[in-house]
Amino acid sequence: MTLTVLLVEDDRELRITLRDALAVEGYKVLAAASLADARALTANATREGGIDLVLLDLGLPDGDGESLLNALRRESSVPVIVISARHTDVPKIRLLDAGADDFLVKPFGVGELLARMRVALRHRGRVLRAAITYFEHDGLVVDLGARRVRVAGIDVHLTPTEFKLLACLVRSAGRVVTHRQLLLDVWGAEFTEHTHYLRLYMGQLRAKLEADPADPRWLITEAGVGYRLVEPLA
Repeated sequence: MTLTVLLVEDDRELRITLRDALAVEGYKVLAAASLADARALTANATREGGIDLVLLDLGLPDGDGESLLNALRRESSVPVIVISARHTDVPKIRLLDAGADDFLVKPFGVGELLARMRVALRHRGRVLRAAITYFEHDGLVVDLGARRVRVAGIDVHLTPTEFKLLACLVRSAGRVVTHRQLLLDVWGAEFTEHTHYLRLYMGQLRAKLEADPADPRWLITEAGVGYRLVEPLA
């Protein structure tokens, strides 16, 4: 299931780095550089299904991120992780008391951020595994971060939609992903009944990756349920 993250960060380089890292993990990222942007994105997302987690910087060009935290807490219990360069305990304590779920001091590693996000979501009843972003099995290598796919050492070009479909399967490698979930994650909520899209693109993926598309080694059909990418090699 694709979760939506609101990322509020005015540092352009950090915003892009975090946006791209979260996208690789399978999150839908709404990126804002200011309070005004964040409020507009929040209002729009509320109409489209809501936000599952907020990453909130404090020092924004049009005000302090704490005001957004206060506004969010008046309306919802969405998990909020504050990301800030402020090292002293006083603002940490105040923000945690105001309803922040966690406080992460810059600089921090992406791995730690992802782990803290999983903890915050788990506290709201959303149990997530760490996504698989690198897959290797019997000559097939998929590196989601590098957007690279290789078979027997040869690069394979995929269209954006083909790559997105394969990425969904990689993140859940070894587990069945339902037709509905794949359609939702790749094409959107309005396409969840369009199973012919899935058959078409799965056929294209198999034609590019499998030696025998009719008898696939990696992209397995689970009849009447969905598709599964085989378990990656340890």
